[in-house]
Amino acid sequence: MEKIGIYGGTFDPVHHAHLILAREAAESFGLTKVIFVPALTSPDKAAPLVSGELRLQMLRAATAGEPSFEIDECELHRPPPSYTIDTVEFLRQKLLKAQLFLLLGDDNLAGLPRWRRFENLQKMVTFIVLPRAKNVVRHEYLAVNRRIDISATGIRERVAKRKPISYFVPPAVEEIIRAQSLYKEVTKSIPIL
Repeated sequence: MEKIGIYGGTFDPVHHAHLILAREAAESFGLTKVIFVPALTSPDKAAPLVSGELRLQMLRAATAGEPSFEIDECELHRPPPSYTIDTVEFLRQKLLKAQLFLLLGDDNLAGLPRWRRFENLQKMVTFIVLPRAKNVVRHEYLAVNRRIDISATGIRERVAKRKPISYFVPPAVEEIIRAQSLYKEVTKSIPIL
């Protein structure tokens, strides 16, 4: 049975930690591929600073040439907010014979039982936890054993302060950020990882 990872987020912008942790999850748990699903708007976070179209463009640039990474735009075409259960049900219809794994940051674990239709979700996917929180979060799910301290919030702040972001994001993503003059102003918003 094919094993497929689902990795949702705002990706505002996508960065090397997203990509490395997705690869690590694929290698650690034998995933055939990881599907990145950019959210239009997450239910519990501030609206992304950049349009879905531009975030999708950056995600495509970041994953180009990587055969085990795919992108699904389903959340960008649904009315907000983007609920994970809706996405999993949509992908389940497309991937009938696959075993689905949901990649999520450990900073989401505290609120996980309150996610929409969590009982259904946990029957449909196997969770793979990615270390993102500042402190270790105890849980009983599968987990990637690698922490990379890069955040989209930090990248946006660096851009606003005119600091380089080389090595934080792929060169093609950096080029889009520069060409489109993205993240020039620091905003006081909820951090989006």
